[in-house]
Amino acid sequence: MTAPARPLVVLVPHRDGPELLGDVPAVEPVPYEPNAPLPDAAATAPVLIPPLAPTDTAALMKAMPRLELVQLLSAGAEIWTGKVPRAVQLSDCRGAHGAATADWVLAALLATWRNIPHFMRDQLQGRWSPSPVDDLDGKRVLILGAGDIASHVARRLAAFEVTTTMVGRTPRPGVHGVEEVHRLLPAHDACVVVVPLTDATRGLVDAGFLSAMPRGAVLVNAGRGAVVNTGALVAELSSGRLRAALDVTDPEPLPPEHPLWRAPGLLLTPHIGSNTPGALVRAYRVAAEQIALFGAGRPLTNLVHDGY
Repeated sequence: MTAPARPLVVLVPHRDGPELLGDVPAVEPVPYEPNAPLPDAAATAPVLIPPLAPTDTAALMKAMPRLELVQLLSAGAEIWTGKVPRAVQLSDCRGAHGAATADWVLAALLATWRNIPHFMRDQLQGRWSPSPVDDLDGKRVLILGAGDIASHVARRLAAFEVTTTMVGRTPRPGVHGVEEVHRLLPAHDACVVVVPLTDATRGLVDAGFLSAMPRGAVLVNAGRGAVVNTGALVAELSSGRLRAALDVTDPEPLPPEHPLWRAPGLLLTPHIGSNTPGALVRAYRVAAEQIALFGAGRPLTNLVHDGY
């Protein structure tokens, strides 16, 4: 008689992780506390779901000698890329956070063009001072990125009759190649950045990129802070030529004395684009799908690569 296969041990970084992971066939979730010693199960566990902001990725992997899969709860994978052994698969949480992040992008564009930060300052000072505002209707928005978040952004903007242009690493139907971006920027009222942070995208939005945007245009970054050259952006904001909305910064967290805090024409939020009540549930749902594929010996659909 053949012995039943042992369940796949998965380390999860939340006390309610086993419940959130759901009923994945032949999986045994084992919760652990971030920044605390891993449970004994780590010695044989093949799957790790790390915390969103691990302090020591190397220590986590060293404590798991039989590790075969790192399944992230975030769409960004820059903390892990290049640090996972070749034999270990790295899977992101693409598909979990796109809708919520796209909502933030839409809110940021509306708030910027409707001049909401200005009126909030007036409210705090008890000042009634009407002034003209702008709207989304008829605007042209370039989306730097062509993945899950970008698709959600484009669908939301379509409801406002906004024309969108999508730019990705390589050209394909409906997507321009990144080598065209400087040519495309002058014809757009805003640029929304939703690319992952890789060697190819680090500093992609530099002084030349920003100078190609027309006067009065809006830069929105919902991707990763280091995709944008912070010094170049501060210079453009200080001159009043461009406006911006940032949910991510470089550095992050932003130090109290950083010039971005005082930059004119900037709407700034502390990396909360996808931080909604259902975020963790959605993330574990995607993680469960990927772990189920792994357990069945099938290819994972969220394997990390350098594309966007």
